[in-house]
Amino acid sequence: MLNAKSHLVVLAGTLLFSGSALSGFEIDLGDDKKITFGGYIKVDGRYVDGDIAYRDFWIGNGTPMEEDASQFRIFANETRFNTKYQHGDLTGFIEMDFYGGGGNEVISNSYHPRIRHAFIRYQGVTAGQTWSTLMNTSAIPETADFAGATVGLAFIRQGQVRYENGGFAVSIENPESFGGDTSNDAIPDVIAKYTFKQDWGNVSLAGIGRELNTNGGDSETAFGFSLAGKINLFDKDDFRFQVHQGELGRYVGVTAAADLVGEEVETTTAYLAAYRHYWTDTLRSTFLYGRVETDEADTDNSQWSVNLFTNLTTELAVGFEFGEFEMHSSNASSFYGQFSARYAL
Repeated sequence: MLNAKSHLVVLAGTLLFSGSALSGFEIDLGDDKKITFGGYIKVDGRYVDGDIAYRDFWIGNGTPMEEDASQFRIFANETRFNTKYQHGDLTGFIEMDFYGGGGNEVISNSYHPRIRHAFIRYQGVTAGQTWSTLMNTSAIPETADFAGATVGLAFIRQGQVRYENGGFAVSIENPESFGGDTSNDAIPDVIAKYTFKQDWGNVSLAGIGRELNTNGGDSETAFGFSLAGKINLFDKDDFRFQVHQGELGRYVGVTAAADLVGEEVETTTAYLAAYRHYWTDTLRSTFLYGRVETDEADTDNSQWSVNLFTNLTTELAVGFEFGEFEMHSSNASSFYGQFSARYAL
């Protein structure tokens, strides 16, 4: 058993002689115990011009304006820190970033930290807050814009209990009748997914079933599916895709669609395609297009972007991205350009 002084020696040695920067700093405490620190510092400079109001990152919806406007910001909110605790088969993980609100340009930009992930995992069972089982995180493209083309993504973190065995996963997750009566959400959402993994990459197929409660006092069942994956191509190139169809509501598009519009269940179609090409060993570009459409609210939003990234060191990546977010039903659009520098621990 290590005493306090030994802990300090181990910590100092680990921080000085850690291995892969992307995997964080691992501290071996002995007796099958480990602590790993990870995360990154990310600085963004972003310029937006058009008749959709500025945001630090695009989500699935926006605010159309009567006249064009231009805005520039430098920020570091995406910066995050995580800690993983391991004791044999038992793992605990917690991560936070600084998109928790607050901050202003008048005094100090003091943004609040927020929990992204906080979960316990033991022998195939995960309990806590983390990515929804509906998601395939490997199908999220590399972008300067946070998450990138959220219009086409399944993108949600929430409380859940999940069981995994090989490529199969099933979970019960927090219910939320977005646009309806959330006070009567008593039945958890149920999600099942199977992921096929080979040397060529992976493809996942997921389905969801849930009960939604309307403001008028009715209960409606909702179903949807998601197909997503990452395909390894020649050299280091890859193709990432997502296709979502059904009564998915809040699970897809990051507020692009509500679960309920009036007393009707919303139906959503969303898709994303992203191709990443390596020009050299470290210089690479991602070309992407995503779109989301809904039936009841008649939402039709899209985003495209092109970027160029390189690694100045193993730990430091820099790049530039430009693209457009468009709300077709509102006949509004904004172009953006964004520079990013990310230092991975």
